[in-house]
Amino acid sequence: MDLSTTYLGIKLKNPIVAAASPLSHSVDVMKRLQDAGASAVVMYSLFEEQIAHEQAELNHYLNYGTEAFAEALTYFPEPQSYNLGPEEYVELIHNAKKSLGIPVIGSLNGISTGGWIKYAQRIEEAGADAIELNVYYIPTDPRISGTDVEDRYVEVLSAVKTTVKIPVAMKLSPFFSSMAHMAQRLDNAGADGLVLFNRFYQPDVDLESLDVTPNLQLSTQTEMRLPLRWIAILFGRLKASLAATSGVHTAEDALKMLMAGADVTMLASALLKHGPQHVAAILNRMEQWMLEHEYISVSQLKGSMSQKSVADPSAFERANYMKVLQAYK
Repeated sequence: MDLSTTYLGIKLKNPIVAAASPLSHSVDVMKRLQDAGASAVVMYSLFEEQIAHEQAELNHYLNYGTEAFAEALTYFPEPQSYNLGPEEYVELIHNAKKSLGIPVIGSLNGISTGGWIKYAQRIEEAGADAIELNVYYIPTDPRISGTDVEDRYVEVLSAVKTTVKIPVAMKLSPFFSSMAHMAQRLDNAGADGLVLFNRFYQPDVDLESLDVTPNLQLSTQTEMRLPLRWIAILFGRLKASLAATSGVHTAEDALKMLMAGADVTMLASALLKHGPQHVAAILNRMEQWMLEHEYISVSQLKGSMSQKSVADPSAFERANYMKVLQAYK
């Protein structure tokens, strides 16, 4: 059984990748992921706010758009509550590369084109095989247009691409007025891969303290439907690799994503719930299913259920909307 795949131009032994999560805080845990069969590890994100050296620039972007909602000022944690600092982060990547035999992908999280982007080069110098660029951006200012938002993503991608030679993947949210067009713009701008999709963590309201509180919940399997749909639509239309994330918990979930057209599937919540050994269980079940259904390789099944491959492409479009509503009794 050939489970190998190619992501960002990198040959991987299988399509199960550990997504950015607290599991990558430790080289020992990353070793456990590797031993369980993970083909690559994405590091947790290093935030722009951690590495911005000019206080004026930092304050500007932390408060950008907060005039629309005063409570937005409280959404960002204090700088000291972030993950490890930038120097420790680079050192951790260096140590991981010395200890692991699988690719290590750095992760940068930011929304501007400031000096923090230079850390992409530091991550490359530490030995990272690629960089995942996570633009976690909620435009709360009603004066900011959809085009302005899209331009910001492209500008950040272009700035990072001019800084490093290693592949750069863009982790996106699904909240664009034209998702396919945005994917095409990033593809044209040189994105080596698209990671679909980022999860926005919505705040909650505490009725006793009358305060806005953070509320992090792990993903559920139902969340995989959105990336499944868009990967199926985008497959074959872009040069960039496609990675599926959000809601992938089982071998069946991973297989569906691959058949839709994903090159890899990324897991975080499932590994946080079940531990690194869950990777081995997924791979064993994938091999069993492929054997039962007479598939001999991942490449054979990849994209077989994409929009361009199925008999009824409208199943991914509006026609299916009516069918679903009418079918419910």
